[in-house]
Amino acid sequence: MINRLLAQRALCQSRCTRNSHIVLAFAAAVASVSNNLACSAFQPIIPLPISQNRLFSAGRTNEELIMTEDAMAICREGIHAVDPTVAIRRYITVPSEGVLRIDSEDYNANDFKNIVLLAFGKASSAMATACLSRLKEDELWSGLPLEGAVILKDDHGTESELNELEQAEKIVVQSASHPVPDQRSVDGAKRVLALAEKASEDTLVLVCISGGGSALFCEPQSPLTLQDLQETNSVLLGSGLSIEDMNVIRKRIETGKGGRLAAAAYPGKVVTMILSDIVGDPLDLIASGPTVLDQSRPSDALNLIQSNPTLQQLPSSVIEVIKQQAENQHTENPSLDAEVFERARNILVGNNQLAVLAAASEAEKRGYKPVILGTRMEGESCHVAGVYASIAQHIIEDGDYKVAEPPCALIAGGETTVTLSKQSGKGGRNQEFALAAALRFQELGLRNVVLASVGTDGTDGPTDAAGAIVDGGTIDRLAGSASNALEQHDAYPYLDQVDESNHSPLIKTGPTGTNVADISITLIR
Repeated sequence: MINRLLAQRALCQSRCTRNSHIVLAFAAAVASVSNNLACSAFQPIIPLPISQNRLFSAGRTNEELIMTEDAMAICREGIHAVDPTVAIRRYITVPSEGVLRIDSEDYNANDFKNIVLLAFGKASSAMATACLSRLKEDELWSGLPLEGAVILKDDHGTESELNELEQAEKIVVQSASHPVPDQRSVDGAKRVLALAEKASEDTLVLVCISGGGSALFCEPQSPLTLQDLQETNSVLLGSGLSIEDMNVIRKRIETGKGGRLAAAAYPGKVVTMILSDIVGDPLDLIASGPTVLDQSRPSDALNLIQSNPTLQQLPSSVIEVIKQQAENQHTENPSLDAEVFERARNILVGNNQLAVLAAASEAEKRGYKPVILGTRMEGESCHVAGVYASIAQHIIEDGDYKVAEPPCALIAGGETTVTLSKQSGKGGRNQEFALAAALRFQELGLRNVVLASVGTDGTDGPTDAAGAIVDGGTIDRLAGSASNALEQHDAYPYLDQVDESNHSPLIKTGPTGTNVADISITLIR
């Protein structure tokens, strides 16, 4: 039976042209799901583990067996497409002796006396080593004095990357905590800012920023303390706010954010390469925009606090600092007319769209018609999952005006949210998304529908899972109450179960070395 299905898939592939239409649909509907509703009822890029003991379970149809393997492979290709090493090398080249081309602008080694390399975020070690590799390709550039600082998340960065960074004698590499900062985050931020402040007019300052940078590069603004920032981050993470709104608040209470790193490096020539983990790629909000003009104001942060009851739990010292800034209409962040931005460039080198398009391409190769639902997947995880299940049901059932006919692949990127309570359990937005979808598949009686949702960084919430993969029989194969696990935001323990065949829905990749938010794949036959 499986061989016959594989043959059918090969036939379907032969009928699919490489340029088949990729439909853009339902993105606005998914993005509009309310964030305020509550749920009720490195290693360099590595292949996602497609192993016998985590994929194939009793109770799956033969189609679901193949679809599960397909979904994992599609996720893998999406993540491969945003390898930070590839991204940096795509944007930095050496076209001729002494010339470093970054994006479309050329920099001559003879115009500079030294280089400062600064990197922070989950992809920092890969991005920094890729920069070093390009500099070493040219004798003039490699001969310039170089110093720098790299801050990476614990257990991120490969042995080869760390060795290469250590060989550059004046580059300091350190780990720090994420998502809640620690003293190492503060120490690293101070080191980064101190190096930036040493820059002169003939210094080239290369900055590599990726998702996670807000916590890893973190120094409290006076009179606040590290404890204030730790408590603030804990409240923000459970508030249900989007990462954009979280960073509006962070920019008000930390040094280095909101363009202040660029200001510290002035009059040096600052070139920042950014790997986006935020829906829509707002450069001023990725890692809280250290080298980008701040588009928000203190009043925006205060409005967020006043309109969200959960944010009343923020430290009183933090609320008071933001109130004073709003009342005085004062911000330490540089303004549009500041000269610092005449000496600073910000370049987007990778984003969620690249991952989604690569996933769509792989789905097409495997015989599915790719349907891209957009890269702005937002809203409460369990409610967005309900939208996806409804789309899948409509595609399977007879009717007109379908977005696609089976076999098809619904592909989306973005970042959903989970609003936590004090009694919340353990999990992540992708695990909650998959659990909610599995419950809805069961309620609707949907089979031959497989959904995988993963964080491209290999981390989903405070767990060792990247996400999960489910189908219409997942709930029947696991013990306990799935609806209770969903209501208590306790998806990890439920999905970490193994069924009678010793299989679990969780996807565990380890750190992938990149971070461009999440991708979800729903395959339908």
